[in-house]
Amino acid sequence: MTNDKWKINGRPAWLITFVIGAILLVFNFANGQTATAPPGDPNARVIEGVNNGTVFGMGQSIRITGTVKEGAIAFGGDVIVEGTVEGDVASIGGSVVQRTGSRIGGDVIVIGGVYQHDKSEQGRDPKSVTIMYAGYEEQLKRLMREPFSLLHPQFSAVFFGIRLLAILFWFVIALALTAAMPNTVSRAVARLQLSSLRVAIIGLVGSIAITVGVFLCLLILPSVIGAIVALLAFLLVIVATLFGRSVISAATGRWLQRRFFPKLKSESVTLLLGVTFWVVMASLPYVWPIVVAGLLITSLGLALTARYRLSWKKSESAKV
Repeated sequence: MTNDKWKINGRPAWLITFVIGAILLVFNFANGQTATAPPGDPNARVIEGVNNGTVFGMGQSIRITGTVKEGAIAFGGDVIVEGTVEGDVASIGGSVVQRTGSRIGGDVIVIGGVYQHDKSEQGRDPKSVTIMYAGYEEQLKRLMREPFSLLHPQFSAVFFGIRLLAILFWFVIALALTAAMPNTVSRAVARLQLSSLRVAIIGLVGSIAITVGVFLCLLILPSVIGAIVALLAFLLVIVATLFGRSVISAATGRWLQRRFFPKLKSESVTLLLGVTFWVVMASLPYVWPIVVAGLLITSLGLALTARYRLSWKKSESAKV
């Protein structure tokens, strides 16, 4: 397999496949299931004859009985190969079923299902690879066929359990950061209260610059350097999210304490109030994408405008 398949300007369909699959797998982490080998969807759309392009199945399965020159992708359905596919075959929220006597010339990518084939006669190129992540098939299939179901969660014991774990996680992170960097967090809280709009604008500009810069690096620079830049940008976003979310929770907790609990003196309980507030807001139907985006942008703005005092400067001044 050549490296051309992994370039953004070479096969954009496969890049979109990986990105969407990764997002949906993280979103459905709590609802994992064990995949079973399906016999194939009997209501699949049949692809006959010779097709010179890439075949897509949006919210449905596809059955290839003819020849496909490029590749085949199914979102929320199976790809059943009974003929020939000269390119890659991928499925998110479904499985790839290769019948006896068929041929797949490229790679097989399955997220959420399984790759079912005749082990005695694979009909595959020896240089091709198979990427499979089994599980979450029903959830992924539902999300692919009903995209707006992402906006309204299904209330269940798992839903509330995950939220309780989220409250505990963010409370521990916020408590640790406020204990490790009390002055930095206090300055960030004051800056957020005095100039929240400015911080949000800086975060928005920074997020756009990071996104555009990473894509340009992946397109222009060598693959190794581009991957390092993307990894560093990802680490920056993670650190900014942890720091900014802690600051936002602290500021929100103080506001709630002054507004509704003026007699409350415990800083830990105040911090817990702020954490709980934002976890609840990020769980509201149809509103949570806006809340999550706002938290991410504001967190990045707080991280980019934070001021840290370095101890080595004090030591040098002491020596002089």
